[in-house]
Amino acid sequence: MSLQEKVEQNIGLLIILVILVVSVGGIVQIVPLFFQSSTTEPVAGLKPYAALELSGRDLYMRESCVSCHSQMIRPFRTETERYGHYSVAGEFIYDRPFLWGSKRTGPDLARVGGRYSDDWHRIHLINPRDVVPESIMPGYPWLETTPVDASSIQTKMRALAMLGHPYTDEEIEAAPAVLEGKTEMDAMIAYLQGLGILITKRR
Repeated sequence: MSLQEKVEQNIGLLIILVILVVSVGGIVQIVPLFFQSSTTEPVAGLKPYAALELSGRDLYMRESCVSCHSQMIRPFRTETERYGHYSVAGEFIYDRPFLWGSKRTGPDLARVGGRYSDDWHRIHLINPRDVVPESIMPGYPWLETTPVDASSIQTKMRALAMLGHPYTDEEIEAAPAVLEGKTEMDAMIAYLQGLGILITKRR
């Protein structure tokens, strides 16, 4: 009986060997990434989300936008020609959690910042078919009339600061005033308009 046959017939040994192989392979692939500056340092000019953008990002997650829109452009010609420069790890240093995704019922939004005007986004979010007739995206008209909830913004920013986001005490202190009088639509648009603009400018 060959060694392979012995292993295949001994379930316990097979499980141990599979775990060992997967563990070694994972360590070899993952550990070096923690020591590469390209994956651990922000791209030039990257700053943590301002209060309004951070609120918009929370709304983006609340409304499950990531269920239909990815935020990760792969380094393939078919993707870069359509969406722009491929995504790099340094762009997402201040993203917790990551919103890369793989579902593209709608287009990838990694480089949507600055591509359309604020008014375009406003119309599109209220009724997508007013600007994209073939769109199957639902409308979000309530964003236009709902005030941004500023009650937890300072807590969020302090928590992120503990994780390494370079917020200053002044920025955290001023956050509620920044959100005063703003709607959820304002916050969502601010978030979308900031997506992917640094790499685009560097091209």
